[in-house]
Amino acid sequence: CIMTQNLPVTGDYAPFYAKYIELVPDGDLLEILNAQLHDYQRVLSPLTDKQADFRYAADKWSVKESLGHVTDAERIFTYRILRFARADQTPLSSFDQDEYVRTANSSAQKIVDLLDEFTAVRRASMVLMRSLDDPAWLRRGVASGKEISVLALTFVVIGHAQHHLRIFEERYLPALPRA
Repeated sequence: CIMTQNLPVTGDYAPFYAKYIELVPDGDLLEILNAQLHDYQRVLSPLTDKQADFRYAADKWSVKESLGHVTDAERIFTYRILRFARADQTPLSSFDQDEYVRTANSSAQKIVDLLDEFTAVRRASMVLMRSLDDPAWLRRGVASGKEISVLALTFVVIGHAQHHLRIFEERYLPALPRA
């Protein structure tokens, strides 16, 4: 099964994504996606809304904004997966993550609602990925001016979320104000 194979090869994605792809452990991708969903719940559900407004530096996103970013990025990456898996060869544009965060208004939301949204998006991503047959995983398309495979995009979804989970655990949580 494609979903349990090793990392995508370098030509399957733009070099920029290597930092995310390298964070994905070996194993069944659906199991990894599900475990990661539980990790997000474990790390972020104990936070109060005040704690989730915390920024570990003045120029960094808050916990809420970061979670909103992870959710938006996953939506975009899985939209690309859908398009390319269905053999749609229309090139897809990039997105400005900072503009998305600026206009998402995540700070006005409750952390529990942002977690619910991430959970819904992640579950939808998993259902889509579960539906793909082996040929779909190998299909490719162009996004942000670079060719990428469906398999590589799936690794990007996982690796990008893992990258932000590490930042939550290493930079935000140790510096959080008490509840």
